[in-house]
Amino acid sequence: MTRAIWNDTVIAESDKTVIVEGNHYFPPSEVNKEYLVETDYRTQCPWKGEAHYFNIVVGDEINRTATWSYPEPKEKAKHIKGYFAFWKGVSVE
Repeated sequence: MTRAIWNDTVIAESDKTVIVEGNHYFPPSEVNKEYLVETDYRTQCPWKGEAHYFNIVVGDEINRTATWSYPEPKEKAKHIKGYFAFWKGVSVE
């Protein structure tokens, strides 16, 4: 079971992650979305498409743009559509 943990809180937990470019992408149904707040921040990947970023909010603590997802990925990345990946101090173990 792979977990994404920040601030002693499990943000996502799954045995069905997909690894892309060294990052675990968690299925949307296995992410605790109550901790996520979508931002306006976006980046572009030449083969995956536009990434949408989310802040993680646990109690009074905010980890800005610490998770991202591809809601409408390009064809080669369709297998991670809507999945979430983490960085910026989020422990994925």
